[in-house]
Order: sequence, then C-alpha cells, then structure tokens
Amino acid sequence: MKYFAGLDVSLEETSICIVDETGRIVKEARALSDPQALCDAL
Repeated sequence: MKYFAGLDVSLEETSICIVDETGRIVKEARALSDPQALCDAL
C-alpha cells in the first residue's frame, strides 16, 4: 500500500497529513519545524 504525506510548513510548526492510496486519512499531526522532530513524526 502506498502512503502520501502532505506538509504545511511554517517557521515554528509543521502540520502533517498522511493519506493512503485511496485517499483515506491515516494520520494528522503537528510537529516543530525541525528536521529531527519531523523525522520522528513521520
């Protein structure tokens, strides 16, 4: 199964939405706009 990640990035915080190949939302989250924080969230 394929997953797709949408990121809405700002200076301090990034909103994350993960959907599967059918378009169903699998996960919604927020993380600091820091590379390690984003890796941990994904």
